[in-house]
Formats: sequence, C-alpha cells, structure tokens
Amino acid sequence: MLLNRSGKTARDLLRGKTLINLFFEDSTRTRTSFELAGKRLGADVINMSVATSSVNKGETLLDTAATLNAMQCDLLVARHDQSGAPSLLAQKVDAAVINAGDGMHEHPTQALLDALTIRRRKGRLEGLEVAICGDIGHSRVARSNIHLLTAMGSRVRVVGPPTLLPQGVEELGVAVFHDMRAGLAGVDIVMMLRLQRERMAGGQVPSVREFFRFYGLDEEKLSYARPDALVMHPGPMNRGVEIESRVADDPERSLIREQVEMGVAVRMAVLDTLARGPRRNA
Repeated sequence: MLLNRSGKTARDLLRGKTLINLFFEDSTRTRTSFELAGKRLGADVINMSVATSSVNKGETLLDTAATLNAMQCDLLVARHDQSGAPSLLAQKVDAAVINAGDGMHEHPTQALLDALTIRRRKGRLEGLEVAICGDIGHSRVARSNIHLLTAMGSRVRVVGPPTLLPQGVEELGVAVFHDMRAGLAGVDIVMMLRLQRERMAGGQVPSVREFFRFYGLDEEKLSYARPDALVMHPGPMNRGVEIESRVADDPERSLIREQVEMGVAVRMAVLDTLARGPRRNA
C-alpha cells in the first residue's frame, strides 16, 4: 500500500520480468490497474490489443497460448468472455497466469481488493453483514466476493429480482432477498452491481426505470442499512440505474474511489507474489 502511494514508479521487484495483458473483453479499471501495478514494480508491460491481433483473424485460444509461450513472458493477465479460459491458458503456458475475469465465473483480484477496502475501513471482515445487490446471475464479481467473504467470516446476503439470481445461489451459504429494503436491513456493507445487459436474454428486466425503482440504491433504501453502512461498486457504474449519484459520490459512505486505489495495491501484491519462486496461478 505504501509502495503504491509513494508516487515512484521505478522499482526492482519485477525488473527483468515481462507482463502481458491479454484482454478479450473491454476493460478500463482492471487493465489499467494491472498495467500500473506492473510498471510500478519495474516490469516490462505489454498490452495486447485483441481487436488488432491474430485472434481477430480466427486464431484459436490454444494457438495464442503457444505464441505467448514462445515469447517467454513471465506473467500473463487474461480476461475472456468464456468461463475457464484463463485456466486453460495456465495449462498451456509457462508463465504465471492471473485471471482478470472469465465470463460469468470468477474475478479473484476484484474480490481481494474489495475485502482489503472493507477491512481498512471496518477493521475486520468477520461478523460483518454484507449485501450484494442487483444482477447477481451474470456477475463474476458477486461469485468471487461470496467465496472470499464467507470464507473470512462475513455473513453475505444477495438481493435482486428472481430473474437475476442464479438457481441454487443459497447453496453458496448466502441469504436470499427479493425485496431491497428487507435485504439492506441492518447491513454493514452495501455492494451494488451493474446490470450486465450484454449478457442478458430478453425479459429479465422489464425496464431500466422499473429496475431502479425497486433495486436501485438511493438514500431512502440505504436508510434501512446501519447508520455507518458503507457503499461499494466494482464499476463501471450506471448512474440512475443501479445507484444514484448522491449515494455514489457521498464522501462519508462511498468506498468506490477507494476500491480503485486498492485495486492497484492488490494487483501489485499479486504480481510480486506470483513472480517469486515456482510457477503459481491466480
């Protein structure tokens, strides 16, 4: 954390290491934070543009893996729209592979930075009531946070319409709510998620206006949480859809900007850890 805030970018921890960012999906925060993290640790960072690469010409993921392996990079950060793609890459390359989001499956570093953000402000994770709200069914962020937070002793609730909750989600050890006010009652953390309309089938949400009316976070709904409850959002935000600007920009209660800062710090730690010793993947 101190290293991230120092403002100095030249470091020796990853000097001589090559980091490749391979993003098959659009990303601003995650790709930029991995790029900053690598550069602040002294790595040679390469951002591969899939839109102008051979992938766009029909090259398979396995052929891409073979090409990257021949380049002998040390760290590979991969985001893909198909679940399991980073895991497949990890089997085919000698580099340490970091999952930067795969389909609707996982987003491990987002969960790590969210947990760090909560712990810095609340001093603990154990015993906290955390409500994850909105489009749970299409969210890899929700899945990773559920796994991590429940493992660390938090009590997690998911809140959303039945059409946006995955079947069997209660088997992950969470409480399920379809009413926003009941779901937020007495919670310490409110984590909002965006509507991932690019992944939706028709009819899952009647309209954006109706969604905000019932599930968008505003000051009235937030009043049902604890008085010191904090608000989070992994971004990008759809203001007026899942969260109103007054809540998102509240300097006392919103952790959204702090999440972005923690993202760089956490990813620096992940890159440094994986660059040491035998190959490991995250």
